[in-house]
Amino acid sequence: MLELAGIIILGILAQWFAWKFKIPAILPLILIGLLVGPIAAEFINEDGSKWIEPIWNGKKGLFPGDSLYYFVSLAISIILFEGGLTLKRSEIRNVGPVITKLITLGAAVTFFGAAIVAHYFFGLSWDLCFLFSGLIIVTGPTVITPILRNIPLKRDVSAVLKWEGILIDPIGALVAVLVFEFIFVGGEVGFTKTALIEFGKIVLFGTTFGFTFAHALVYAINKKFIPHYLLNVVSLSVVLLVFVESELFAHESGLLAVVVMGMVIGNSKLDNIKELLYFKESLSVLLISILFILLAANINYQDLMLLYRWETLALFLTVVFVIRPLAVLASAQGSKLKMNEKLFISWVGPRGIVAAGIASLFGSKLRAEDVVGAEYITPLVFMIVLGTVLFNATTARLFARISGVFLTKSEGILVIGASKVSRLIAQYLAENGRHVVLIDSNQNNIIEAEKMGIEAHTENIYSDTLKDNVEFNDIGYLLALTGNADINKYAVEKFSAQFGEHGSFRLASKMELENGSISPEDGVFTLSDDFNNLMSVTQNYPEIHEVAVKDLDSYNLVLNNVKSNKDQIPLFLKTSKDIIHVIPSLDDNVENEIDSKSKLVYLGQKFDDVK
Repeated sequence: MLELAGIIILGILAQWFAWKFKIPAILPLILIGLLVGPIAAEFINEDGSKWIEPIWNGKKGLFPGDSLYYFVSLAISIILFEGGLTLKRSEIRNVGPVITKLITLGAAVTFFGAAIVAHYFFGLSWDLCFLFSGLIIVTGPTVITPILRNIPLKRDVSAVLKWEGILIDPIGALVAVLVFEFIFVGGEVGFTKTALIEFGKIVLFGTTFGFTFAHALVYAINKKFIPHYLLNVVSLSVVLLVFVESELFAHESGLLAVVVMGMVIGNSKLDNIKELLYFKESLSVLLISILFILLAANINYQDLMLLYRWETLALFLTVVFVIRPLAVLASAQGSKLKMNEKLFISWVGPRGIVAAGIASLFGSKLRAEDVVGAEYITPLVFMIVLGTVLFNATTARLFARISGVFLTKSEGILVIGASKVSRLIAQYLAENGRHVVLIDSNQNNIIEAEKMGIEAHTENIYSDTLKDNVEFNDIGYLLALTGNADINKYAVEKFSAQFGEHGSFRLASKMELENGSISPEDGVFTLSDDFNNLMSVTQNYPEIHEVAVKDLDSYNLVLNNVKSNKDQIPLFLKTSKDIIHVIPSLDDNVENEIDSKSKLVYLGQKFDDVK
C-alpha cells in the first residue's frame, strides 16, 4: 500500500515540477523512477532492495507475474485514445501528405537506419536490432505536447509534430510486434508468412473495432442512452472493451483500435466531447505518472551499466542527428514546408511512453526466453527516450529561434463568444488573412461557426485547458464579445497575458456605457455599443462593409456619420499594409496610421442603402 501511494504522490509532484519549470513531465518521472528503483538498490539500501519494486519477487512487489505488463498495456490504450480525441481533420489541410509520409516513409528510414547502427555499434543480432529500431520509431504525444505548448511555432509545424506523435505510436508498436513474433517463429520464411498474416489481422481488426465502437458510442451518447453522470466511466469501459476485444482477435491490434476510435469520436458531432476529453486528460496524467515511475524503477542497475560505453553516445548522436533528419527530409520532399521548418521538425523527435512501455514488456519476455542480447533492449530504449526528451526540452526553444520558426509576432485572433455577431466579425477577419479562433461553451454556436468555415472550439473559459491548446500558439489578439460583461472582463484578465500581447478588447456593459465610465485605455471594443446593440444591428443587417478614408478629415467625417446611424457600428481601421486596428485603440495615434488606401470597417446598413 505504501509503495502504491508513494508512486501516485511522487508522480503528481513530478507533474507539478514539470509544469512549474515548463519541461516534459517524462523527464522528472523517469529520474524519480531510476532513483527509487536501481539507484536506491545499488547505492542507498544496504540489502540491495529497491524502494519501489514493480514486479513481485516473492518478498515484495506490486504486480505478480505478467500483471505489470497487462496494466501497462491497458494504461497505454487509454493514453492513446485520449490522444486520438485531439486529432482534428481541419488541422492537416496543408500538411496532410507530410504526416502520411512521416508515419510511413519516415518510419521506414528510422526502422532500417537505427537497426543498422545498433547492429554495428553493439554487435546485437539483426532480430534484436530491428526490435530496437521498431520501438524508437515512435515520437510520443506525452512529450511532444509539453514542448509545443511552451514554444510559439508556425501552425503547420505544430500540426506536423502533434499528429506524427499520436499516429506513429500504434505504427511503432505494430512494427515491434511483428519483429517480436519473428524472433519466436524464427527463419525468414516463417517471418514472411507470419508478418503478412499478423499485419493483415492487426489492421483489419484494429480499424474495424475502433470505427464500429466509436460510432456506436457517439450514437448512444447523442441519443441520451447514457445518463450524464455515467458518461465518462461508460466511455472508459468501452475503450477498455475495444482494446481487449481487438486483442483477442488479433494480438497487439488494440493500440490501433483505440487510436482509430479516438479519432472518429474526436471528429464527430458529439455534444459532450469536451467533458469526455477533460476526464481522459486527467486520467492520462495519472496513468502517465504511474507508468513512467514503474517502468524506470523496474530497470536494474546492471542493465544501466551495459550502456557505460562510447558506443551508446555514438548510437544516440546518430539517431538524433543523422537518422531523424533523413527521415524528415525524405518525408517532406515536395511539400509546402520550408527548409527551416523541415530542420526544426528534424530537431524535435522525443520518444515517449509507448516506446518505454513496450520495450519493458518485450525486453523482459525475451530475457525470460534466454535470447542472447535481450538485456540491451530495455536500457537502450530508455536511453533514447531519456536522452531525446532531455535534449529537446533544453534546446527546442533556442533552435526554433535559430531556425526562424519561432513566432516573434503573433497575428492570430482569439474571439471569446461565438454568437452571430462574433461569427460575422470572425469571418471578415479570416477573409482578410488572419488566423481566427472562436471559443464558446454553447455547442450550437460552435456548430454554426464551423458551417461558415471558421475554426471554433467548445471551451469553458473558467478551465485551464484553454492555455494548453497547442493550436493557439500564434494568437496575439483577444476579443471578448460575449453577452455577459463579467465574463468579458474575466476573459481579458485571465488570458490577455498569453493571447493578447498585441491587444485585448472586450465589450462594455450597458451600465458602463450609460455612466460614461469607460475610455479607450480600458480596452473596450466599442465606446458606444454593448452586446445588445451589436446583436440588434446584426439581426437587421448581417453584413460588414468597408469605406475608403484617405486622410484624417475623411476618417473623422465617415466615423461620425457611422456613429450617428443607429444601424451602423464602426469596428476597425484597415490600412494599406493589411493591418487591422480596433478603432477605440486608435484614438491617440489615428493620424499616424491612416494612409491613402485606408478603409473604415463597419457593421450594419451599407452607405448606399441609406436614404
